[in-house]
Amino acid sequence: MNSETRILIVDDEQVVRESLKHWFEEDGYKVDVSEDAFNVLEILKPDKWDIMLVDIKMPKMSGLELLEKVKAVDQECVVIIITAYASVPTAVQALKNGAFDYVTKPIDPDELSHLIEKAIKHKNLQRENIALKARIDEMLNLEDLVGESPEMKKVFEFIQIVAPQDTTVMIRGESGTGKELIARAIHINSPRKYYPIIPVNCGAFAETLLESELFGHEKGAFTGAQYKRKGKIEMADGGTLFLDEVGSLSPKMQIELLRVIESKQFHRVGGNELVKVNFRLISATNEPLEKLVEEGRFREDLYYRLNVFVIYVPPLRERRSDIPVLAKFFVHKFSRLMNKPIKNISKEAMEVLFNYNWPGNVRELENAIERAMVVGTLPEIQVDNLPFKIENTKGMSDSLSDIEKLHIKKVLIKHNWNVTRAAAALEIDRVTLYNKIKKYDFRKD
Repeated sequence: MNSETRILIVDDEQVVRESLKHWFEEDGYKVDVSEDAFNVLEILKPDKWDIMLVDIKMPKMSGLELLEKVKAVDQECVVIIITAYASVPTAVQALKNGAFDYVTKPIDPDELSHLIEKAIKHKNLQRENIALKARIDEMLNLEDLVGESPEMKKVFEFIQIVAPQDTTVMIRGESGTGKELIARAIHINSPRKYYPIIPVNCGAFAETLLESELFGHEKGAFTGAQYKRKGKIEMADGGTLFLDEVGSLSPKMQIELLRVIESKQFHRVGGNELVKVNFRLISATNEPLEKLVEEGRFREDLYYRLNVFVIYVPPLRERRSDIPVLAKFFVHKFSRLMNKPIKNISKEAMEVLFNYNWPGNVRELENAIERAMVVGTLPEIQVDNLPFKIENTKGMSDSLSDIEKLHIKKVLIKHNWNVTRAAAALEIDRVTLYNKIKKYDFRKD
């Protein structure tokens, strides 16, 4: 829309100013003129003009000098240089100083009109890019990273330290602590933030499926491969590849991953073409990789490749001061999503939440609040709204015995008191579990 485009013509020749002003106003542009570069500088401010046409030879101050000063004030202004003395060095200098293009006198109206249209498209593209980046930055600020405890403040500090670098990061912590959120926070605070972060849960795929998921495949590479398909590594080119549950990788996939990390290139399954990629690697695990290395189940060389900068995300039971903050955050979140008037948590319910051991960590807390929001009818979440498995543990000590007792009972309830399944979940044998049941005098209600 020409009427929204503001043009300034700076030329010491009156006939040039008047001719250009007449041409552009006929095309519907808003046009200002000046015969003096100093006058322009006195009233110059950001976004005052979209396009400037500046004569290169003027008294007191040249067009190149004005160009430099304009760009210092308004980087987004499109400047076109006008000259009657065209030369390669002059053109190169103008473009180096930030000019969009230059035209020579006598000016061809059609040529100039076409150049202005190009400049407008360039300006609009700039604005769209700025708006898109602003929207992305706004989205990035909505990440569910919440915590005020000293432990989480340390995590946030590590994120700020490592994000600007291209260093490989390993995030360690129990399930449900928010490791993927940490990975996303690192990515969106890095120079790669305008490229994608591609997450892959390594434990969710069988070896053959994971190979295709990571590396992609060519058409006909295996039964059912009807089309060529990009893998997650190729999709992460320019951005970040996030490998969750990296400890579950098979020996073969460990070798393949190590090769990609070292060479930044690979072949798709069933293909001969060498695909080159440039990505940052962030991995996460809830397993003790050092133990897996000792047992020969995880390659030592891959371990050292992944374990460059480590961020440990503490479980919720080790940062109880974050429980009220997180609980209120989730209440507000689900209040908006469900359009429910519940805005707070009763003192009694908060006490239950605070004293519960949270073996499922932040994910379990979020699920508990969501469930309470679904069934709640009062302005505050009540104790009765919380999941029935959450017990009021007021006065519970932080001793290992109490923690173990509560966790074992929770697992037994979860598996309907089936000792075999509960023992497998706890990673202990049935005899040990029977002894624990006897020790804590557990009884099925």
